Amino acid sequence: MARTVSAMTVKLVVLYTHPDDAEAFEQHYTGTHMPLVNQIPGLQRTEVGKIGAAIDGGEKTYYRITELYFADDAGMQAGFGSAEGQATAADYQQIAPPGSRMFVVPIED
Repeated sequence: MARTVSAMTVKLVVLYTHPDDAEAFEQHYTGTHMPLVNQIPGLQRTEVGKIGAAIDGGEKTYYRITELYFADDAGMQAGFGSAEGQATAADYQQIAPPGSRMFVVPIED
């Protein structure tokens, strides 16, 4: 899938829905998944957290958020094209509860 994003910092935002077994999810996420993520070439920064309150009063759809920062779209594509990136993507397929989502977000200055 080809994308045309200009050469600017981009982040991959991953929104995880609520897992059936939160304890098992957390053990895998912290013990297996994030160590894989941290090996992706070109990854500049990672931010993670559990979703807090839905201050707009709406449904708390998501459980956890992960943000992965890369220098540009080409760097992100290369990172996920590497063996480490492919291992991370395969693990995401195992860990992500149904309805989890991923978005590419170009950072606006």
